[in-house]
Amino acid sequence: MAGTATTVNLSSAPYLLRRSSFTTLSSKPSALPMRPRSKFPRIYAFSSNDIKVGSNIEVDGAPWRVLEFLHVKPGKGAAFVRTKLRNYMSGTTVERTFRAGITVEEADVFKETKQFTYKDGSMFVFMDLTTFEEVRLNETDVGDKKKWLKEGMDCNLLFWKGKIIDFEVPITVQLTVVDVDPGLKGDTASGGSKPATLDTGAVVNVPLFVNIGDEILVDTRTGQYMTRA
Repeated sequence: MAGTATTVNLSSAPYLLRRSSFTTLSSKPSALPMRPRSKFPRIYAFSSNDIKVGSNIEVDGAPWRVLEFLHVKPGKGAAFVRTKLRNYMSGTTVERTFRAGITVEEADVFKETKQFTYKDGSMFVFMDLTTFEEVRLNETDVGDKKKWLKEGMDCNLLFWKGKIIDFEVPITVQLTVVDVDPGLKGDTASGGSKPATLDTGAVVNVPLFVNIGDEILVDTRTGQYMTRA
């Protein structure tokens, strides 16, 4: 299916969708208008007391996702919130403490669903099924998540200030076993495990009864076998 295309670098490139040939984007801010958002105003700040797992906050000019938090009320001194944060841009994880009640800036991170359509050399091509516009990510951008990607899979691309900063694969994926040692006679679901290579190239440990050609479900967060499909 024909569509326009864009080459994107998650760490720096503004999200632009060209109507012509494939283009490598620079890190200079775009003069084009941003993609339309809701007509209702967003609240871009909240109290540190409202921090929770999954909150997106802006610290030192970068977007961070809250992985863990703990409200602490010491016997002496002011209360504070201890957090563990992941930087969307670099993937770095840090611990950060905020005084209770201070204003924290929200990072306006939003998602758009795109379908992974095919791999073109070192580029992974995602398509918007409504507009048929394409976005291309390189292997560095995709990183270790490429081992779960299959053509036709819907993924979430995350945007912040006009840039693609991350993308998410489904939590559960159905993949095919293409290489594994044959099961042993009398194997049961409670028996041991063995490594299996899947059709995306991922290697996961599976029960001994799983064989080549079996369809299995895998949790992409942990890389663990769940069940046969």
